[in-house]
Amino acid sequence: MSAEAVAAAIASRRSIRAFLPEPVPRVTVERILDIAARAPSGTNMQPWRAHALAGEPLKRLSAALVAEALAGKKVEAEYRYYPDAFFEPYISRRRKVGWDLYGLLGIARGETEKMRRQHARNLDFFGAPVGLIFTIDRRLEIGSWLDYGIFLGNVMTAARGMGLDTCPQAAFAPHHRTIREHLALAEEEVVVCGMALGHADPAAPENGLVTERVPAAEFCRFDGFP
Repeated sequence: MSAEAVAAAIASRRSIRAFLPEPVPRVTVERILDIAARAPSGTNMQPWRAHALAGEPLKRLSAALVAEALAGKKVEAEYRYYPDAFFEPYISRRRKVGWDLYGLLGIARGETEKMRRQHARNLDFFGAPVGLIFTIDRRLEIGSWLDYGIFLGNVMTAARGMGLDTCPQAAFAPHHRTIREHLALAEEEVVVCGMALGHADPAAPENGLVTERVPAAEFCRFDGFP
């Protein structure tokens, strides 16, 4: 195994917000998920469930979700992703990435309608040819959610290794009722997130966004090293 290839796949992962219409074959999607499923999980429970959509099923779900969002229908996820009140350093990071993205898109402060429509593009999977919806059994506990995060990271890394791009999207979670209807989800399934998968559109300005990361020296305490 090449350490450089693994590092390159991880380091080149970005949240892509505009995709080319070039299709991605089922065999490729299945291979990515098979690789990702090597993620560790407590007692090998493998808590992840995935729903891969393309073609007409993808268009129908996306159209319903975008319409729901633009109609201003009140929706709420079945779990809490963010705290009620943000605090430092997290609020500054959140604001920066938001305004960096809007700057690339030419959206100024106060242009709430443009912001709303940009957010709704999440629900169209940003035009990706493959949309993934991930669910988990609501009877599982936080340990399984932690395992799930490793799996999702594997999905995105495996996709990069195959020359594809992704965007993980918590924006789908609040729309779980509509998703449940379209995908005939069992009652015990909670929508964790969605993910766009495909080839990045190199001409889209929003794909020029490269987010910053603090180095390990800032978030890790090292002890006992020479």
